[in-house]
Amino acid sequence: MTTTRTPSLGRAVRIGLGLALLATIAGISVRAYDYRRVVQWTDAQVTPSVQLIVPEAAHGQQSMTLPGHLDAWISAPIHARVSGYLKSWSRDIGSQVAAGQSLAEIDTPELDQQFEQAKASLARAQANARLAALTDKRWKNLLASNSVSKQEADEKAGEAEVAQANVLGAQAEVDRIAALEAFKHIAAPFAGTLTARNTDIGDLISANGEGSAALFTVSDTTRMRLYVEVPQGYADAIRPDMSVQLDVPDHPGVRFTGHLIGNSGAVNPASGSLLAQFEVDNPKGELLPGAYAEVHLPMAADQHTLTVPATTLIFRAQGPQVAVVGADRRIVLRDVHIAMDLGDRLRIDQGLKPGDRVVNHPSDSLAQGDTVQIARADGDGASRAE
Repeated sequence: MTTTRTPSLGRAVRIGLGLALLATIAGISVRAYDYRRVVQWTDAQVTPSVQLIVPEAAHGQQSMTLPGHLDAWISAPIHARVSGYLKSWSRDIGSQVAAGQSLAEIDTPELDQQFEQAKASLARAQANARLAALTDKRWKNLLASNSVSKQEADEKAGEAEVAQANVLGAQAEVDRIAALEAFKHIAAPFAGTLTARNTDIGDLISANGEGSAALFTVSDTTRMRLYVEVPQGYADAIRPDMSVQLDVPDHPGVRFTGHLIGNSGAVNPASGSLLAQFEVDNPKGELLPGAYAEVHLPMAADQHTLTVPATTLIFRAQGPQVAVVGADRRIVLRDVHIAMDLGDRLRIDQGLKPGDRVVNHPSDSLAQGDTVQIARADGDGASRAE
């Protein structure tokens, strides 16, 4: 007797087809899910993520940092007035000297000989003057007795006057060389610090040599002069009786105060800046001549300006711009006018409004109308896109 298995075979085929269909549907679903994830990831990569800042309104007293340099209150380079060889020096750099104190001595053999010759010439002129005076007196007595003519007596009187004039000339020459002899001793013109010594024993000294270095330099550093180049746009910040704070690299964390002495009253056409001069007390000698200083210039706040970081600025052919994100997350490029450059911050008086969302660190490829996603900072400081 034959058994028929056709129904069982048909059921197995149907089950197999069902399983295949389910596997196909599952594969298509997985691929569709992966495709959506790829599309979302691609869109996220194409849409740039930006960080936003809100402009700050100006308030209170602000300051602008400018470079400045310090000079001694008085600084005198000392040159030689006589030629010779340096015989000795008694003060070195860093020494405190008093007014009139000797710094060095110059050996001047030629000048010494000229001095002796001038004194000898004076003695000869004085002797000739005495002889001429006696001769004049005798001839006047002879004229009284009509022993000589008046012409001859007048000639002797003239010779006596010439001899006396020669005495005055010889005396002036002696005084001149005596004054030069005093310059053999180099003295400090005022009390201060010896900041330079450019000579040594045995050096040949040339008097008033053009281009020759000063033998010594004496500086009064109890007070300092601070010079600051203020850009023309901020020249109105220089006001009478104003004070500034300054920092120097060799004294970190220490603030010094300078008081305005005056300004140049004109803008330098080469630099476009106004030179301002301040006085800084230096009783402890902490500030050094020629030193660099960072000067904090006080500025009155302008209520019509907004402050943004300098990292928000975009420089293109159109001029300075910033990127603002609208409510639809699209970029709007705005032309701005910089009222004041404070280094790491900018004061903008045109192109921004309070509450604008400004892109910080904009990329070079950012363009008008681009759609962006806004990055927010999490508690750990990492940025997340919204």
